[in-house]
Amino acid sequence: MPAAKSAFSGLAGIGYADSPLAALEGADALAVVTEWQEFRSPDFQAIRARLKTPAIFDGRNLYDPAELARFGLEYYPIGRAAVRAGG
Repeated sequence: MPAAKSAFSGLAGIGYADSPLAALEGADALAVVTEWQEFRSPDFQAIRARLKTPAIFDGRNLYDPAELARFGLEYYPIGRAAVRAGG
């Protein structure tokens, strides 16, 4: 993130957060589009608490659908069946 922040700091309309969890405050959903190690084992309870809609769209298929369902998160992995919260 530091590289992106310095590279795009002059562009209007782009906001930055101090941490991945801070970026989720009030977000409608989470889209995962990287395989960076820091995103492989997140705190799903903290993610759930910050999202307006408990949904994760996972373009890298990093997570176990059953685990996300236990946290009440809807999970939409690319190329696999979606898992709805509570079911």
